[in-house]
Amino acid sequence: MYRLGCSDPKAEANCRRPSCVFPGICNKLNTDHKHTIDLYRAARKVKGVKKVMIASGVRYDLAIESPEYVKELVTHHVGGYLKIAPEHTEKNPLDLMMKPGMGTYDRFKEMFQKYSEEAGKKQYLIPYFISAHPGTEDEDMLNLALWLKKNNYECDQVQNFYPSPMCNATSMYYSETNPLKRVKYKKREDVPVAKGERQRRLHKALLRYHDPANWPLIREALTNMGKQYLIGDKPGCLIPAEDLDAKTPAQRRKSGRHGANRFATKHTKGQPDIRTDGQKNTGKRPKPTNKPGHASGNGKPARSPKRRPR
Repeated sequence: MYRLGCSDPKAEANCRRPSCVFPGICNKLNTDHKHTIDLYRAARKVKGVKKVMIASGVRYDLAIESPEYVKELVTHHVGGYLKIAPEHTEKNPLDLMMKPGMGTYDRFKEMFQKYSEEAGKKQYLIPYFISAHPGTEDEDMLNLALWLKKNNYECDQVQNFYPSPMCNATSMYYSETNPLKRVKYKKREDVPVAKGERQRRLHKALLRYHDPANWPLIREALTNMGKQYLIGDKPGCLIPAEDLDAKTPAQRRKSGRHGANRFATKHTKGQPDIRTDGQKNTGKRPKPTNKPGHASGNGKPARSPKRRPR
């Protein structure tokens, strides 16, 4: 935020806090948004400037400290949509991101809606979330998905966390250790990290719980987690149950050419075997033959009989 900083230069020179706003806003941090408000008003007065719109980049945890700023922002500088980044809903990943809890988001949302109504405008907040961030477990992503459905959000563009240089999250990803706390020899705070392809796909799928293509993976995960009650058509369910009526009888019993994930191998009994010219595989090895060009009983190519000289 514009011209916000520590009000005590001596304290700033000796401060070792990793963040001025986490776990709470420092009492020495100047949160007066007067300079930002003056800047907005001056920009609107510039000749030839019709509108100055802000679409993202607002630190809503600092903005709620100044209701006057929120009113100025919402009344004059939002063009219908404002993107903010709560990142997650659960405490564990939020603590590792050094981000405030969802209570702060809720307070900003209330102020945003209040001042939008006073200005006679229909404006909306677009929250940004991330999947597979270090410290995020399957349970955390499930709770986030339930929050999204409860609040009628359907994410369109979704991206998993990707480690990039010079980030705390990247050091967490590779070391699986919390660098925000003191690390000692043989004593550290472990951080769960989603590194496997299946788990990362699941975290991304939970953000897009409304996409039917993700339902089979989510159903399998919910079953493994013992949360089958979230599958169905009840109000508290996350995804619908599998529609068996839309499947053929072969698909329902998982058999037949179109029914299951089956394919013929040398170990599959009762299926055509390409090694025996389409004959059914009975589990027995084909009888050895000594014809030229065929394999003999010992697995080696058979040799043609030598001719005796006349």
